[in-house]
Amino acid sequence: MMIVPTYVGPSEIEGVGIFAAAPIARGTAIWTLSDDYDLLLSEEQVARMDALQRDFVDRYGYPHTTKPGLVVVEFDNGRFMNHSDKPNGDFSSPAIGVALRDIAAHEELTCDYAQLDPIYTMQPGRSFIAATRGNGEVPAGLSPE
Repeated sequence: MMIVPTYVGPSEIEGVGIFAAAPIARGTAIWTLSDDYDLLLSEEQVARMDALQRDFVDRYGYPHTTKPGLVVVEFDNGRFMNHSDKPNGDFSSPAIGVALRDIAAHEELTCDYAQLDPIYTMQPGRSFIAATRGNGEVPAGLSPE
């Protein structure tokens, strides 16, 4: 769960994202995993869900880093955090996320998804897919990253 004030807004990275509502100093704790606040689901529970609910969990959930077989779904704005290869948040600890540098008010909060899911593979973003017009041809100067 996020432990700093945030809001959700349009993201230049992907659809919507989570933004700092106030400045955040480097080293400040910004997130903590809360078994009481975040939804923890077993793989069996996810498998029994209807397709619509399972798709939601697949999009917004991630493997619990210390409890194999559980999936975490955040109820707060944290579920809108986008990936960055140069994130401003460090989520290498399974219990807490911290600001890697000073983060300005209204700046998007980002993380490296691979820290939350070691087998995570980044898929091409919507802008890349739209630019290729679905034909698989990559326009000059554009890469899937």
